Amino acid sequence: MKKVLYVPLDDRPVNLDDVIVQGRSAGIDVITPDVTDLKNRLDSQKTASGTTLLTTSSPAYGDTAKIRQYIRDHAASVDGFILSADMLAYGGLIGSRRLRTDVGGAYPAYDAAITDLLDVIREVKQAYPDKPVYVMDTIMRLATTSFAEGLDLAAYTESRNFMLQPRRSFTQFEDILSGYNLSPTGDYGSTATFDKEQYYNTRAHKFKTNRYILEVLAQEGSIDFLAVGVDDANTQGVQINEIHYMEAGINEWLGGTQGQNPDRAVILPDADGLGQSLLARMANQLYRNGATTRYTVEYFGPHGSTLTSPYEYMDVHQNILRHLDIVGGEAVGDAREVEIIAITAADQVLAAVNRIEDNDSRLVPSVVIDCVGAGAADASITEALLGSRHTGALLGYSGWNTPGNKIGLALGMAQARYAYIVTETDAAALDLAVNAHGSLLFKRFLKDYFYKRLAIGEIRTYSRAHSLYENVATFTDQNMLLFNSPEDYAHLEALLRERMQTHTATLAGTGAFLIGSAEPACSIRHINGGSWVFSEYASAVLPYDDPDYIWGRAFEITLNPNLTLQ
Repeated sequence: MKKVLYVPLDDRPVNLDDVIVQGRSAGIDVITPDVTDLKNRLDSQKTASGTTLLTTSSPAYGDTAKIRQYIRDHAASVDGFILSADMLAYGGLIGSRRLRTDVGGAYPAYDAAITDLLDVIREVKQAYPDKPVYVMDTIMRLATTSFAEGLDLAAYTESRNFMLQPRRSFTQFEDILSGYNLSPTGDYGSTATFDKEQYYNTRAHKFKTNRYILEVLAQEGSIDFLAVGVDDANTQGVQINEIHYMEAGINEWLGGTQGQNPDRAVILPDADGLGQSLLARMANQLYRNGATTRYTVEYFGPHGSTLTSPYEYMDVHQNILRHLDIVGGEAVGDAREVEIIAITAADQVLAAVNRIEDNDSRLVPSVVIDCVGAGAADASITEALLGSRHTGALLGYSGWNTPGNKIGLALGMAQARYAYIVTETDAAALDLAVNAHGSLLFKRFLKDYFYKRLAIGEIRTYSRAHSLYENVATFTDQNMLLFNSPEDYAHLEALLRERMQTHTATLAGTGAFLIGSAEPACSIRHINGGSWVFSEYASAVLPYDDPDYIWGRAFEITLNPNLTLQ
């Protein structure tokens, strides 16, 4: 079994648990620093006056020194590295957004503590030059983090709207740093709910880190592949100059074209899908020596080039192409190995399901991306997919969150699995891997639809109806540990666990899985030249006490179903 050292963006399941299971589906043991050293949490303390919440405080961030030491201690025993610069340098994604009272020094000597942490990447590459080193970095998002270090939802809303306004165009690094507050014709005024100067300090510091990773570590060859994700973006605003600067840097320092280099660095709108995308690239490198996988992209509804999310700066089709660059694929004509089925209109779902069935008959694996549902899987699309037994054989699927997230999760899942099932022949290894893949595919439907579309509504309604504080009653579910009583929080945990047990049983019985029936649905176990070998879905178990609100909010839960196939 291959072994990969992975430092995640943070400890949310999409960035940690799911990547570990994805690794198992591809015969990779994903090892990570101790969960206590990766722990990220929103504010855990509060002050209040009666039924009015006053302030919150005391978030948690990763332990950067221990994470660096973990990398050093385990570098010799692994086959490759996938490292989050945000976790390594700042203790996680929310840590990289902490408002700062100063901007740091002049680049490149802007912060010795940060560059010392990042330089472990160079140490690893120099010590083990033949081991792949992949790094993910992020361009700071527009908004602040709600309920971290006292910033509330009003600060999130104002900061996103404020930073979304168009900025004056600059190409030089120092001009970008000094021009954050400049509109095309003047400058912007004051803010009410957050300190914009501290925000700009944070932005400038993070942008210096972005440049250091690209210009120094990637250019010198310490990073074999760099994925730069733009988190919570738009076609205008304070990020655009930074994005264009990084694209120019990829061209100048890494030999890219039009701001991208599929062999060395890609920048695109996504953050939470990067871990799974890079693990897919790693699997492809370890098993197939980086051979390119040929994909076709078929839209069921409007073409992706006509669709751009308000949370992204790149259209859906470009985003798919850039994710293919990350995972080790390319878009081709009909001579494909795998097909991407992107559903962009709900009324086209039956045609999409027919295409999946047709692909199976012609031995073409399918990946499905639900591009209709906003934040969660669309109901009509999910119901149609779950009505077909061929859905259980998908190599990848996602309906979760932004288009970039959906694409990253679905393609990452698919490419990692494909690289493994076309190369592995050991029966015991294939057994373990198909169970992991079945578990991850089952989870995607259980979370993306049954939780995010169905159960979460009931949870949010109860949480808000039982708020301790009148001034947060409309968004109590964003920090239930603080804004609900311990008794109500315990009720919300029990409600979550009961509902997810029910939904697990329902999902197991759908046509996509048919667990317990005389003719269960199947998953692709192995591809042997021109033939497929299948395994049948046999059981699905969700540990009762597993579902939990890992960050104390309704948005994100742990969810680890275990499926067995035979």
